[in-house]
Amino acid sequence: MITFSDKQLKVPKMSKPVYMVTGGCSKFDRSMPDKRTEEICIDALTEASQFIGMKPRELKEYIHTCYYGHFADHFGDQLLGESVIHDRLGLDPLGNIGIKTGGATGGSTLWEAYKTVASGYSDCTLAMGWERMDEVPTDEGNHLISCAADKDWETPLGHIYTGYYAVMAQKYWQVYGKEEASFRRTMAEIAVKNHNYAVMNPHAHGGMRITVEDVLNSPIVAYPLRALDACLMSVGAACAILCDEKTAYKLTDTPLKIDVTAGSHTLRVACRRDMEIPLLPNETKETYREIDKRFPGGERYPGFTGFLAARMAAYYAYNMTGIHDPTEDLDLVELHDAFTISDIQTYEDIGIRPYGEGRTYVESGDCYHTNPKTGGPGKLPANISGGLLGCMHAVGATGIMQVVEVGQHLWNRWGEMHGDEEKWKRFGREKPKDWKNLQVKGAKRGLAISHAGVGSHVTCTILQHPDHVLERRCP
Repeated sequence: MITFSDKQLKVPKMSKPVYMVTGGCSKFDRSMPDKRTEEICIDALTEASQFIGMKPRELKEYIHTCYYGHFADHFGDQLLGESVIHDRLGLDPLGNIGIKTGGATGGSTLWEAYKTVASGYSDCTLAMGWERMDEVPTDEGNHLISCAADKDWETPLGHIYTGYYAVMAQKYWQVYGKEEASFRRTMAEIAVKNHNYAVMNPHAHGGMRITVEDVLNSPIVAYPLRALDACLMSVGAACAILCDEKTAYKLTDTPLKIDVTAGSHTLRVACRRDMEIPLLPNETKETYREIDKRFPGGERYPGFTGFLAARMAAYYAYNMTGIHDPTEDLDLVELHDAFTISDIQTYEDIGIRPYGEGRTYVESGDCYHTNPKTGGPGKLPANISGGLLGCMHAVGATGIMQVVEVGQHLWNRWGEMHGDEEKWKRFGREKPKDWKNLQVKGAKRGLAISHAGVGSHVTCTILQHPDHVLERRCP
């Protein structure tokens, strides 16, 4: 059984607060034959600059160090791609480094940039992520992505991530879904929600008006996961600018306080040792006292159904920032919905619902912008961007895109950034006649989860409006 020392459970404490002052995204698409990788990165930095009323050259004068994330050199046939991008952005000879942690690369890039400012090494950093996934066939792309699993142990499951998650989906459905057909429909509702939200996002390349039946009738990839249960393979870039307090207020009147934490777990899912469930601030031992009786087969943690890395990242983040109950203290979340089942797993890992009860987050309507059952606002809307299912999964950019999306809600500028007619035209997309502003009204705090592999690396980012910063819970 895994046990932790007090030193390992120590809640991180930064030397100084860190703020996000702006962020930007390129267009996301399955293919961009007309754009070089460096051009899409320039697009992201340009949007970030314009967001705070600056030209890129003016913003670059503040940048001291740079962190670049992209998942695989193979996609773009370019080793040391971070040096190429750094050069093309005109940021030589500043210090820079590349980050690679699989699907969590975007979040890990933010984590490194955050620590650099918090330590005092830099007053202002650039965190930039991108992916070029259109220069190889889809099957080869899936093969390259699957190499981020432990090839000695996971390859027999089909050498495709859908195969890895299918095993977890089967186990979760058996234990916590009690093999009910209604649980499979709940999974499908996640795909419907996220694809439909993406219709309102000009950046998104997977916006579709679909139904539960469309999901359930889409081709099986690895049972029970079907094509519409799986995320997109995308091209695109996203960036964020992180600063210390003094620099942040030079650049904007409302910088957002940012905190980033991380956790990890072995790639070998079958070798994950049993342990007591680490408790989040909104949980007690009583929460899980009879979990094996309520869900026979659910007594082993984390097993095939939980992500310990996400739980650890949330544990550190909540205690650092003063989050007690995510459903009460947060106003929206952007989660790593690589598959519909991984979305449900994450609800539980980060304490939105107790383990075994993730489906109720969807079925209650709490995860919607507008609760379909009540017609009122959802209690904690999730993945309004469209998520990885509907917006994109340009892997190195994904975790950063999520944080930028959360930030735009806290700045009360989501409608401005997504309803701009000129942006829709520039991206070659037609703005829907029934376009709806999905701004979360009065949003003060939000969270984003960036997740790799089958939970091998996870980061948790919390953004807080400067007028609504909670007190840290742990000294």
